[in-house]
Amino acid sequence: MPDAAEPTAEPLPLPPDRYVDRELSWLAFNTRVLDLARDRTRIPLLERAKFLAIFSSNLDEYFMVRVAGLKRRIAAGVAVPGTSGIMPRDLHDAILAKVRELVDEQARTFADEVRPELAAEGIHILAWDELNEAERARMASMFSDRILPILTPLAVDPSHPFPYISGLSVNLAVLLRNPSTGAKQFARVKLPTNLPRFIRLSDSRYVPLEDVIGYHLGHLFTGMDILEWTTFRITRNEDLEVEEDDAENLLHALEKELLRAKVGRPPVRLEIVAGIDEQMLNLIVAELDITTKEVFELPAPLDLTGLFALAGVDREDLQYPPFLPKTHPDLAGVESAKPADMFSALRSHDVLLQHPYDSFATSVQRFVEQAAADPAVLAIKQSLYRTSGDSPIIDALIEAADSGKQVLAVVEIKARFDEQANIGWARKLERAGVHVVYGMVGLKTHCKLCLVVRDEPDGLRRYAHIGTGNYNPKTARQYEDMGLLTSNPIITEDVARVFNHLSGMTRETDYRRLLVAPGGIRRGLLKMIDDEIAHAASGRPARIRLKLNSIVDEAIMDALYRASNAGVGVDLWVRGTCGLRAGVPGLSENIRVRSVLGRFLEHSRLFWFEGAGTPKVGLGSADMMHRNLDRRVETLVSITNPRHIAQIGALFDKAFDDGTASWWLDDTAWQQHTLFDDGTPKADLQADLIAALGQRRSERDR
Repeated sequence: MPDAAEPTAEPLPLPPDRYVDRELSWLAFNTRVLDLARDRTRIPLLERAKFLAIFSSNLDEYFMVRVAGLKRRIAAGVAVPGTSGIMPRDLHDAILAKVRELVDEQARTFADEVRPELAAEGIHILAWDELNEAERARMASMFSDRILPILTPLAVDPSHPFPYISGLSVNLAVLLRNPSTGAKQFARVKLPTNLPRFIRLSDSRYVPLEDVIGYHLGHLFTGMDILEWTTFRITRNEDLEVEEDDAENLLHALEKELLRAKVGRPPVRLEIVAGIDEQMLNLIVAELDITTKEVFELPAPLDLTGLFALAGVDREDLQYPPFLPKTHPDLAGVESAKPADMFSALRSHDVLLQHPYDSFATSVQRFVEQAAADPAVLAIKQSLYRTSGDSPIIDALIEAADSGKQVLAVVEIKARFDEQANIGWARKLERAGVHVVYGMVGLKTHCKLCLVVRDEPDGLRRYAHIGTGNYNPKTARQYEDMGLLTSNPIITEDVARVFNHLSGMTRETDYRRLLVAPGGIRRGLLKMIDDEIAHAASGRPARIRLKLNSIVDEAIMDALYRASNAGVGVDLWVRGTCGLRAGVPGLSENIRVRSVLGRFLEHSRLFWFEGAGTPKVGLGSADMMHRNLDRRVETLVSITNPRHIAQIGALFDKAFDDGTASWWLDDTAWQQHTLFDDGTPKADLQADLIAALGQRRSERDR
């Protein structure tokens, strides 16, 4: 490979307005999710209902973390504009205005499109007044037998202060009147979270739980007149704050913080059914200490995450076609149904996996399980960021420790919203004799690594998995991720050095096939971008292709702008947040940004640098964000197998083909390109990969 020359000219200064605000860009991503819910041509009806639920779930987390953090900065008086130049208060106002527009459109999509189309297919989400007499009688009986006993009505009066309202709970606000005195009184009833959000009346008829409770409030407030009731829901700041540097024990510090979080955090959003009595609204707003601009009045039912319940409806004609992951051909025995010997396979060749198309269970999971059961395996080292509640990975590590193997688990207990679960798994692993490391002070351990040390006739040999996704069998069926299984001694030595760094607090920086954050990934990528600029200046082939969840790191974006201005073609495949402006003359005219959304959550991170005809290609755990590059332990591994490089290249080619359904970024605005001009759907990348998987299997079986 020829040495890269230095750029021949001093780069022109970049304009100050070259960044898109991160928070507004994320809202643009959730708009694309809403586009899927509105897509009658390409998306089956029940899947559209699920995308409405995903939209709501995404927005909940956005308020709990991002908007909450913004409000915290405003409250602290941090009046510093972000990289986009927007002041925090102005940004907060812009977010609320955009969210109001989006949730109104979501409500309209549900009321005018999805709900009536479901009804036309015999799937009914009904209000109480739409139930027949038999259904009302059955709900009355259910209320008495199964709902009433677990409800706790809370009145507000001089002896009963306004109750604490937990985040994301759905509540009934009730206005009562004492018939003896005529005095009005407010009460609150929380919907039980251990009951379905939508009560199934029959196989295809549902009624919101709040309707069942609301029309039986007389049983709760006997002797009182029920003047009015409505539904409301609040979102609170749920972003945990742990001062790690001052904590003697990070685990105990986090446990204390989780306990404190249950006591209460400030609200950041109030959702309430439109048409509420003004007196009740004013009381709720005043008691919650929330501003009127943070109040969202919406049609019933609130909280469309409840639509996830429709996933249980048995209507294959209204869902994506059934899909079963397949064992990777390099791990599938042709003549035998016996599981492949993972170590024998990896001694002969590396295996590049792409989940969910390649089965997680018969690749990564089997790798860990075989290692646990193999008497020749001496040690297993594993990073765990998120895993499932019934994790076979955890079980395998415990089995390995029980059999006398040296087992190290690096458990990231600061994984947002999974803190409590991860603490539980950490305790369980410790009791089994596993060496547990709780991440590193000041850093999250986000890398996806597993290392196995095996005693073989020719000496000790290491095997490794390096991935882009979590060791979670459940999400591995829903998230698109890639990973490399290898026994390459250079890579496995690098992985061993990372684990020594994590467990022994070494200051390791010497890696040959890995880029490691903090420090190494940004530095390595900037070097490769500069190399592409030099190749372009010398007339050699130059191109940059990145697949990411998010890109907001200013140093990386500025380098890509410079590459574009130097004539380097830059293709960015970004699922979520993009802080970069695309296709702007004089700034980014050689930058294309595409987003692919669909059945699976695109989650892999890939990089491709043309390298004057000798591509540098790799995969890993890091997005191009400050937190990933500066405050997390992340890894990227380079890929050298020509077949694997071709596979990743073909994936990029398909994603950027104009005939593939995607969203294109034009300056700061995303444009939907999912249909041809004649209204026919463009190719679905994920469906095509499923089809290719089936073809691959049939060719192998011939």
